[in-house]
Formats: sequence, C-alpha cells, structure tokens
Amino acid sequence: MSPPPAVAPEGLSAAPTLPTASSEDRRELSVDDLFAPLAPESAGPTGLDEKLRQAYFWIVNHAIISPHYDIEFERPGAAGRSFALGDSAAELRLPSAQSYSSFVLLPLLTFAVRGRCLLLGGPGRGKTASAVLMGILAGYPIREVRRAMQHGHPQLTVTDMFGTPLPKDLISADSLGEVDVAWRTWLGMRVKIVDEYNRIPTRTQSALLTVLADGYVEVYDQIYSTGSSAWYLTANDDAGGGTYQVVEALKDRIDVVAHALPFNTRFLDQLVDRAARRLRPEEQVPEGIVFTEAEHDALDAAIRAMPLPADVRRRIEFFAAQLEFLERAGVQFEYRTKDTARLAGADVHQIAAQDTGRDRLSDVGTSALNGLSVRSLQSLISYSKAMAFFRGRPEVGIEDVRAVLPFVLHDKINPDLRAGVFDGDDGAPLRTDRISWLRGIFDDACAQYDTLDRDGSDSVGEILDELHAGLDGVDAASVRVRLARIERVLDSWSMARKLYGHLYDDALALKYAHQRYTNYLTWLSSNP
Repeated sequence: MSPPPAVAPEGLSAAPTLPTASSEDRRELSVDDLFAPLAPESAGPTGLDEKLRQAYFWIVNHAIISPHYDIEFERPGAAGRSFALGDSAAELRLPSAQSYSSFVLLPLLTFAVRGRCLLLGGPGRGKTASAVLMGILAGYPIREVRRAMQHGHPQLTVTDMFGTPLPKDLISADSLGEVDVAWRTWLGMRVKIVDEYNRIPTRTQSALLTVLADGYVEVYDQIYSTGSSAWYLTANDDAGGGTYQVVEALKDRIDVVAHALPFNTRFLDQLVDRAARRLRPEEQVPEGIVFTEAEHDALDAAIRAMPLPADVRRRIEFFAAQLEFLERAGVQFEYRTKDTARLAGADVHQIAAQDTGRDRLSDVGTSALNGLSVRSLQSLISYSKAMAFFRGRPEVGIEDVRAVLPFVLHDKINPDLRAGVFDGDDGAPLRTDRISWLRGIFDDACAQYDTLDRDGSDSVGEILDELHAGLDGVDAASVRVRLARIERVLDSWSMARKLYGHLYDDALALKYAHQRYTNYLTWLSSNP
C-alpha cells in the first residue's frame, strides 16, 4: 500500500491579525478567531506589519510547534489572571492581550531588522528549522537555503567558508591582487545561517567576526561586500560546551538570543499527523508571507522610522545608568566604573562590597558585573522598534522595550551570582533564569524612575535641551546664568550621602554642558 500523498497546510487567514473594528462592528479579536480553520489566501493588498504578523501566525500554527507564550502583554486597565501552582507557588499568568512565543517571534523580528540572532537549545528543538523558514520568507527556494547553510565543524577553514582562490591564478599570478577568488554564493544572500557556530575553529571565527561586524570578507587580498543581511547562528550550548570557545567579540556582535524551549508533549498529535501526511512545513510556506527584496528593504526602513518617545528613552537611559557605576573603582570621577575594574583585572564584587552603606538589594547595578556597550543599546532600540511595529503600534511603548530587553541583553550583562538578589528561595532560581532576572531589574529601575518622578522633574534634561538648541545668538550674560544653574544643581547633589548610577551619569552630563559653555564663553571673550 502506497503512503498517503503529502498535503499542504491551509493558506492564510483572510481576517486581519489585529482587526480594527468599525463603528458598526466593534469587537475584540477572540481566541476562536485565531484558531479557527483558515480561509484561502487573500489576494488583497496588505501592510508590511500585517504581513509580518501573518507570517508569525502561520509559523506558530503550522510550522514550529511552540505553545510557549512567554512574551506577555496586558490590555491597559485589564490585567490578566495569575495562578500559583505547586509547592513553590510557581506563577502562571494568563495575559489579557495578544502575547507571543519568543522562539518564533524573535527570529522573525531579526529578519525584519536584518539583525543577528543566536538560537539556543538542545538538539532537535527546531533551531535550524526556524532559521531555514526565515530564508524561505526572504524568497529563496528551500534547496538553495539548505545548500547555503554553513555547518560548523573543527576542520572548517576560512576558504571553506568564504571562497577558494582559483588554482590557475595561484600558479600564474605575480601578486595576491591577481588571484581571483570563487566566492561562496551564500555570502550574497539576505538571510545567512551558520549552524553550530561554536564548533568553528578560532581562526575561522575571527574571519566570521569581520563579516558580521563590517559586512565584508577578505581572502587573498580580494574583498567581497556581503550587504545587509539577517544572520542566524545556532548552538546547543552557550556555556562553553562547543568544540571551541566562542570569541568574545563575536558573541558581542549577536543582537538577540532566542531559547528553544522543550517540546510540550500535549502536542504530540501534531507530530504524528505530520508524519502520516508526510508534511514538511518549510516546503509549504504560502506565497502571501514571502517578502521580496523591495519589501524587505521597506520593512527595515519602516521599523527604523518608528518614533521612540522621550519618556521611553529616558527610562532606558535610567536603567542603563544603574549598571556601569562602581564608586570605589577609581579616584577620578570619570573612572568610577566597572569597566575600570575589569580592565585592571580586579574583582568587581569585592570592590562593590566596600560600599557598605548602599542598599544592595534595591540598587539595580549591584547584581550585574558590567554595563552596556553602545552596540547593545542600539540593538535594544532596534528590536524595541521592531516589536512596536509588529504589534501595530504608532510608537514604541515601555511594554515593547520590556518585552525584548531580556533577550537582547541575555549575553550582554553578566550577573554577579554572589550578589544578595540571588540568595534565598526567591533569588536562587534567578541564577539559572537569566530572562526573568533581566526583566526583574528593568522593572525595578522603572519603578525607581517613577518614584523619583523623573518625567515631571528633570533639571539635567532641561539643561541639555537648552544646550542642544544651539548657541547662536546666546550672549555672555546668558552663558554665565546657565553656568551658575549647572553649579547650583551639582551643589544640591553634594548634600546627599549616596551616589547612584543615574546621578553619576547626570553629573558627567552636567560637566559636559559646563565645558561646552565655558569654551563658548572663552570664544566670546576673544571675539567681542
């Protein structure tokens, strides 16, 4: 008896993923709407955000079995319910707004912004399948995506990965510049996949770093520009379990980390059905969710144009300021940072412990061993915009930042496991659950921001806004008034007993403004 023929999954739903109800028919999107049988693919025009959401729901319903809705959102004024389960009173939340699976959504957002995503998880969890789907969404045939995938192994060389010099040129060329290189075709693709990147030799990792960081590769004095791409790297273990230790600079180039969570056995019937029908989802991707190169470019541009309101930006600044400050690390004010201690090979925890008067449980920075780089902040902003765009929002909200922050900063902030926040029954699970720890310290920073009423009272922000408005036409008397204001603010802070990260950054910003005004005043004096 011959096996049953392969059957394609249903097409795309004709209903919008985020319906905007008219005045005659205004209703919320229900669970039945999301999981009802899908109608034939709509031929009508669709916005890029709607197309991105259609891609997400097709993947999560037909391709990647991931019933883990760990990126949660709530409707304003309508918080969902929560339940305490088990002896540990583990909290299960039922969010009131549309929520998402990080393992499906984060690779999709990476596709949208052409970022770099690390897919982590044990073998057979769908890491490679997820990356392959992203290549198909870019319009590449499944066979081309599979052939272009780079597989890490201990013998992988630079030429194996990027290109081989032509043998006849190696023999006849008088200089390296005369050697032509047969470049690998995957370098020109808009989606690039490197499987088990922690099995690549260190020397080849260094060449890969150049491609990731600068968008070009060099072999035998020949340079190939790879263009803007979405990168997907996979690893079974991110704690040094690969064949080679990953170069630190290479890890720093990764924008976001997505965890492949364990398979939920309640969905085994779907695996049985796929096997019986010989279904391979990557071979059945609907045309309606495939992005042309022009659409991909437009998608990236639309996300970059998403507004980031000042109040959201200020909360990101406030959080980031808490992390780097280390009061006892230096003498000169500018060098009182964890980076100073790290470069000196000192123990950050021991230096922080010398500051005995600080509340180490409420101070966000005491649980982290390092601060954030500029690259990390850029990635956070990019993915926050992508999340807001995906959700159909007109601008970035703090909930968008909160949703992506733990995944973007997963490998960027190292926890100080000797800090008090990791002690006790409540703190111990945070030693292994880095996502919850990062989201928790961000929530703490936002709560402190609100307590200090930084939206309503921000003298430093006012001073900087006044400076950034320009100095054209500002006379010497006005400059002296502004200098006096800066000194009064610093004077008022000197009365406080404790210096915290946000005040440290604000003090340096005031010094910057003071220098700008001082130099301008000197210029005015020499050019009456």
